Amino acid sequence: MSLSIARPLVSVYTEKNEAVAGASLPLPFVFKAPIRPDLVNSVHVSMSKNARQPYCVNKEAGHQTSAESWGTGRAVARIPRVRGGGTHRSGQGAFGNMCRGGRMFAPTKPWRRWHRRVNLRQRRAAVAAAVAASGVPALVQARGHIIEKIPEVPLVVSDKVQEINKTKQAVIFLRRIKAWSDVLKVYKSQRLRAGKGKMRNRRRVQRKGPLIIYHKDQGLTRAFRNIPGIEMLNVDKLNLLKLAPGGHLGRFVIWTQSAFDRLDALFGSWKTPSKEKKNFNLPQPKMANTDLTRLLKSDEIRKVLRAPNKRVVRATRKLNPLTNTKAMLRLNPFSAVLRRKAVLDQDRRNNAKALALAEKRGIKLPESDSAVKAEKLRLKRRKAIKAALAKKPKKPVAKKTAPPPPKKKAAKDSKVAKPAAK
Repeated sequence: MSLSIARPLVSVYTEKNEAVAGASLPLPFVFKAPIRPDLVNSVHVSMSKNARQPYCVNKEAGHQTSAESWGTGRAVARIPRVRGGGTHRSGQGAFGNMCRGGRMFAPTKPWRRWHRRVNLRQRRAAVAAAVAASGVPALVQARGHIIEKIPEVPLVVSDKVQEINKTKQAVIFLRRIKAWSDVLKVYKSQRLRAGKGKMRNRRRVQRKGPLIIYHKDQGLTRAFRNIPGIEMLNVDKLNLLKLAPGGHLGRFVIWTQSAFDRLDALFGSWKTPSKEKKNFNLPQPKMANTDLTRLLKSDEIRKVLRAPNKRVVRATRKLNPLTNTKAMLRLNPFSAVLRRKAVLDQDRRNNAKALALAEKRGIKLPESDSAVKAEKLRLKRRKAIKAALAKKPKKPVAKKTAPPPPKKKAAKDSKVAKPAAK
């Protein structure tokens, strides 16, 4: 959890959802541990493999028949074939993974490396990160838990809850602390598993509900174990598989007061080593405050940074005006007029063709026909234009005067006088 959002004190609530006066607890240091989803996921993947059981196919499967290849020259594949005759099975291919009734390719062996060893420090750091994430409401809600009505996160209840030994009392407790809606989510999610797990005693699947972490079991597990989705965990045996199911951070956790008190002794702090775990200090985050928005807007950082360069250089798009109408209109606005004129001319030709065809066939088109309407509108417009031109005053016509006749050029003497000889 970021130090900027870490709450210094946590209230304790009774089983009736009433805050206990004067029983506020300081927030354990483990809730300030760095939240590492990458580490939690990798450790969860490795730890979940340790519960697998070895399996393999029968080593004789696919080979429980006598078959021999026919060799070459028979115009059939060289795969071994079942001996004998008198049945459909004889002559069929056997043994190969491509054959019906044959063995699988690379039959599975029981000596596979099933389990994984995980470093102790990695496991402890992953558990600390999962506990810290359970105290961030945003991460808890992002995981799908319904916590809008609970008093606060992390939710700590008094140790009297550990004495509940009846499921009826447990349901009343969950309803009072407003956690029952998260259990109803589990009820609604119950469904049949997809795949062959239905045949292997894994018929139904459901979502995860609240996790109750206690210190001493005084009947608590018997009361809550039959409610779907609810899991119980001892604070001394914190398990990453339950704190972060599926490797996803943000499990909704209900802590008892004694279990919450014990977290500092289990995990310690950055400077104080753990009292229960040997050679373990809480992982210290690289950043004391992970709120980057708050950091980058602080005066100390902004005064040493240069002003942001807000000049935006965008690449110009080269559009083809022959295929892009807007580009063509920018280059030639008159193209819109030409385009509209072409559409109107085509409509006019279509209407004229329809009228001519109807006249040729002797068909009278109805008044609602588009060609008839267009022809009437054209005649009406022509009549209106003629009427407007008739009302327009005519300009006086100037008399044309005949141009003066062209002057005849003087005829040149055919004989040019020669200069007198000296």
